[in-house]
Amino acid sequence: MIMRILGEGQYEIADEHLDQLNELDSDLQSAADAGDETAFTTALSALLDAVRSLGTPLPDATITPSDLVLPDADTSLTQVRDLLSDEGLIPG
Repeated sequence: MIMRILGEGQYEIADEHLDQLNELDSDLQSAADAGDETAFTTALSALLDAVRSLGTPLPDATITPSDLVLPDADTSLTQVRDLLSDEGLIPG
């Protein structure tokens, strides 16, 4: 799966890491649902850090459609709420 972090770049994520990313996404969803800014910021940071550490960065010159686009770390709780579906940011 190819994930893009807005303003940063794309990462190739192996299927074996999707369960871990979905757990972090659930934490983000819970924080957003609760309106808890502190928990939201922590959860978004943890999710983006996991994508960076588990994924393989794609070269900037590589043009590949992203399967999933994640907001950058500066995205507000309100903005992310607009992006969330029933399954969070990461389907599955």
